Amino acid sequence: MNSGMRGILTWHSIDASGSPISVSREEFRRQVEWLASGSVRVVGVEGLLELRDDQPAVALSFDDGFANFATEAAPLLRQHGFAVTLFVVTQHVGRDNRWGGRSDRGVPTLPLLDWEALGRLRGDGVTLGAHTATHARLTTLDGAALEAELGQAAEELERRLGARPDALAYPYGAVNEQVAGAAARWYRTACTTELRSLGPRDTRLRLPRIDAWYLRDSATLESFGSRRFLAWLWARRQARRLRGH
Repeated sequence: MNSGMRGILTWHSIDASGSPISVSREEFRRQVEWLASGSVRVVGVEGLLELRDDQPAVALSFDDGFANFATEAAPLLRQHGFAVTLFVVTQHVGRDNRWGGRSDRGVPTLPLLDWEALGRLRGDGVTLGAHTATHARLTTLDGAALEAELGQAAEELERRLGARPDALAYPYGAVNEQVAGAAARWYRTACTTELRSLGPRDTRLRLPRIDAWYLRDSATLESFGSRRFLAWLWARRQARRLRGH
């Protein structure tokens, strides 16, 4: 293992659909079992940022707030004492993932957690972050609409659950200087979808993440931090850029 590799892993849904946002229950269990083997340290996002660059570790995150997080992911993570951040789309709490009333092609329409379930998860130690108010692509918004997406999400989480979130995940990974500057007024950290490990020059408002969908092959995850893994990650990132993702 590369002694200095740190990364934020991210999931969306634990389901059997095989969609681009989905990891099956069996695949997720294999991933967690490897993390529990002690091959790499698992910490929270804030803890990851506090480590020196030469201390290998991962942080775990989930986007969107699917109901299956509570049934499939949280019990297993809690069993191993793993910290996790769940990013919530506040105006869709208790509804589903048809952002803006539209389904995404190839993505299943699934129920999202309600406020009562989110409160229980927070009580069990899950860190709740914001994924904006409506899952809007922030780089397309003007100043007032951008502030509303970020600020309303933070205020609603605080009003409903009693704590202002420190962390944000940009929907679709869409971020520019204006978006990052607005995010800084509401949050301490913000995550992108840039597919790479955490580097010493990364800022708190543009943290890269590694989508665990690409790590369903156990051999890939088990090579985490090695030269082979870094080469694979670079090649995968180039392929995403060519596809425009």
